[in-house]
Amino acid sequence: MYAIVDLETTGGQPAQDRITEIAVYIHDGEKIVDEYATLLNPGRSIPPFITQLTGITNDMVRDAPKFHEVARRVVEITEGCVFVAHNVRFDYSFLKKEFADLGYNYSRKTLCTVRLSRSLIPGQPSYSLGKLCQNIGIPLNGRHRAAGDAHATALLFGRLLGITQESEAGAPGTPTADTLAQVDALAPAGRRPEGPGGTKAPSPRRVAAVQEAIRTALLPPLVSPQLVASLPQATGVYYFHDEAGEVIYVGKSINIYKRIQQHFAVDVKSRKSLDFKNSIADITWELTGSELVALLYESHLIKQLKPAYNRAQRRSVFPAGIYLRTDEQGYKRLLYGKADARNAEIPIIALGNQYKAQGFLYHKVAKFNLCQKLCGLYKTQGACFDYQVHRCLGACVGEEAPEAYNARVDEAIDSITYEHQSFVVIGAGRTELEKTVVLVEHGRYLGFAYVDDTFTARKIGDFRDVIKTYTDNKDTQQIIRQYLRTKHKGEKVKVFA
Repeated sequence: MYAIVDLETTGGQPAQDRITEIAVYIHDGEKIVDEYATLLNPGRSIPPFITQLTGITNDMVRDAPKFHEVARRVVEITEGCVFVAHNVRFDYSFLKKEFADLGYNYSRKTLCTVRLSRSLIPGQPSYSLGKLCQNIGIPLNGRHRAAGDAHATALLFGRLLGITQESEAGAPGTPTADTLAQVDALAPAGRRPEGPGGTKAPSPRRVAAVQEAIRTALLPPLVSPQLVASLPQATGVYYFHDEAGEVIYVGKSINIYKRIQQHFAVDVKSRKSLDFKNSIADITWELTGSELVALLYESHLIKQLKPAYNRAQRRSVFPAGIYLRTDEQGYKRLLYGKADARNAEIPIIALGNQYKAQGFLYHKVAKFNLCQKLCGLYKTQGACFDYQVHRCLGACVGEEAPEAYNARVDEAIDSITYEHQSFVVIGAGRTELEKTVVLVEHGRYLGFAYVDDTFTARKIGDFRDVIKTYTDNKDTQQIIRQYLRTKHKGEKVKVFA
């Protein structure tokens, strides 16, 4: 049995939006045998653009039941059924969230008619419900209303089941010949086995097609299970491509196969995340061997390619920074300012803009009890404000000795720099006969290389000669610092004076 479901909601994010209408059609594999539909009071105002899309107004739902009043009916009518929907993760995620708010774990096997349609009716110009139904002659009355969309999806589902029954094994878009052969072997040749009460059981080909659709329901519609099965269980970076071949997301993992499975298994949190999954048409990858190299290379690729669905680490220019200077009295002074490529002075850390640099420095002043005046955060000829409220120990007026003050400045610097100024991290390669090297010289990340396992170096210049150069920035500094705080089996750090 199959429960074909459609929902209308106040928006696209299950975490904050609510259901305004639900429709369920029960399909026995041959025909619709039961149905349920109702408006729901979402307990909040329906945005005007949603009303314009669905026609559902606040007045229409004011006296409608709330979800908790119909929850038992939804559980009962879908009990023992496969949950079917067009873009199933969207509807399923909303229902799971509504039930979770009631303290109930709603769980059903799922099947996506978008994915099944792409498999069994290839070559369509669009697989949106409205356009697909129009192109293959399925009536759709009441578009963007739950009952109308659910009924059309039920008719589409019936059409798809008919295709699986008529299709030949091995035809494009059908289950594989091996899968069908295994199922066909369960029934005598030339006839279908009888089901309960003498009814005809589903054809073996239909069973195989539906089981395959359930098994792959969590995958993006354009991604084949064969592609996912071919993913390596190894360390590296991976790329999600759209239908045009453009990279829309870059990620990294110590196990690419498991990480991508996690991408596809999570519930949809928003319309954007649904669009993201539906946009994925291909997956490629590059192995790195070393987790540190994967982290650094991912950061570089995000800055270089700027994929549409990567939010973090997209900034490639860092025009501000924190600098270290020593004044005539011997006090070390941390100052924020513009980063100028023409200036030979290298910042301790590069940041996105002067506002962020100022905020970063305020944080270090508070944490390490530094002087606002000496850090350029309080303009005055006398004592800084913190001295007046007894938070500054008096470096601004010469009451604290430079040696004592500078010790805390050094602690602040240590918190944002490496333990050693020049070093190499040597780690695993892509094969047993290879290793990776990541080079940091004078506190700046220079790049990484893959070298033969027999490679030896006596001086830092030997490593400099083999690496591919990459840009040093705030993100790479943070990646390396965090990585070095934890021990990694099989890796070593070679320090140079």
